[in-house]
Amino acid sequence: MSTGTVTGTQPGAGPGTRPGRAAAEALVNGKGTGSTAELAFARPGDWTEFDRTVRLLHRHPWGAPGDARIGVRLCHPDGRIRQAALGAADAPLPLIAVRTADWVPAVRVRARELLEQALAADPPGTLRALTPLVLRLGRRGQGAWALEHFEAALHAEPSVLPGLCGDADPLTRRFAARLSLRRAEPDPRDAARRAAAETDPATARLWADAALAAMAAGGPDGGAVDALLGARIPMVRAAGVTCLRRAGRSAEADRYLADRSGLVRACARWLVRQDGGDPYARCRALLADPERVVRYAVTGFAECAGRGDVPLLRSLVDHPLDAVRAEALAGLRLLDGTDPALLRPLLDDPSPAVARQASLGLCGSAERLPVGPLLELIAPGRPAHTRRAAYRVLHARGGVAGLRSSVELLTDRDPALRRIAGQRIQNTLMSPRGQAGLPLRDPEVAALLDRCADLFSGWVLDRIRRALALPPGPASADPLIR
Repeated sequence: MSTGTVTGTQPGAGPGTRPGRAAAEALVNGKGTGSTAELAFARPGDWTEFDRTVRLLHRHPWGAPGDARIGVRLCHPDGRIRQAALGAADAPLPLIAVRTADWVPAVRVRARELLEQALAADPPGTLRALTPLVLRLGRRGQGAWALEHFEAALHAEPSVLPGLCGDADPLTRRFAARLSLRRAEPDPRDAARRAAAETDPATARLWADAALAAMAAGGPDGGAVDALLGARIPMVRAAGVTCLRRAGRSAEADRYLADRSGLVRACARWLVRQDGGDPYARCRALLADPERVVRYAVTGFAECAGRGDVPLLRSLVDHPLDAVRAEALAGLRLLDGTDPALLRPLLDDPSPAVARQASLGLCGSAERLPVGPLLELIAPGRPAHTRRAAYRVLHARGGVAGLRSSVELLTDRDPALRRIAGQRIQNTLMSPRGQAGLPLRDPEVAALLDRCADLFSGWVLDRIRRALALPPGPASADPLIR
């Protein structure tokens, strides 16, 4: 039995490739031996992908048991070959773990015996190497055995848990965090630091909840609160904001009224109200000095403002900072204070964020806008963000103008615009709602359908033509309708 690992890098695997599948295809084609040295995968799921691909691609389901490639034999479609391969000294331990969830009882029993031997011989090493894979196997019908054994082994070897809590695999970190918290109540500062450092929201939630529970039982801890407030994940920062009141630090709520997260801003407004203050007045005060206005202060104010505050937000549309202008437009849309006369010139604003927000605000009134100026804005010489903003409004307008703009962009030099245009044409013409916006028996629509015929099969295109009361198009090359 060869000790395996689920970490590492598959040689030759470039970005976007699936190392498990690539390695399986190489072995099935007679390249390599399938030893652990060759099968060093970066993700635990690559082992199950390797197993599945070997089984699907092997050309001889009843091939000779003497196949020298141990990786192929352990994943062979014939259960007798898999069972015989389990006795090999160089059998990769991760593939033995996969076989513990095998659908053949004899294979399962033998693999479980070998995995138990590995756990007994080197508990820490086996647990560190195979826990991420075993967690995936636990989802299978026969995978509960390995997961239960590993959980029991981790209770007996708690020294492995800290390492698993820092594993690169989020599922492993969640599992290790749950086991760690089940064993003992953590120190609030330690739990808060772990929550703040975590990049996986589910794991961060476990540590943040543990920190809150510890402070609820033992009283507030300033260090723990500061750690929570400094986290990158909004949910963790929001937990820190809610702790400020019990810590006697409600005055700090103003700092988070302009947080980048809406959840944190909502918690800060709650804290202000609990402390007897007026969150609306404080959010408005953050806009008192135009030169010191920050981006999310505008958003926070719009979240608690009313229709009477539309003039204030409109005054910020001329702010020198692009981010503030963009958020002012978003706030106007939130308060239903959009004005086509104000937004239309902003479609070609130098800032992509401003142009995007202007286009979103104009989508609701797109039918009232003249088509000609919008078509000019999607011309090839315009900036990319201007063209996308104008195209968003044209598509929202729908009808022949929207279809015409989409068809024009099918041959555009911008690959992103080509892809978006193609998707929108398909979504429009293949849905009854989209077809309802197009006139019946319209010659221009018929010509536009001819120009985008490559996006559909002949059968689908004929159905679209019939729905729009158009005559059949050129003879289709689709063999299904010949």
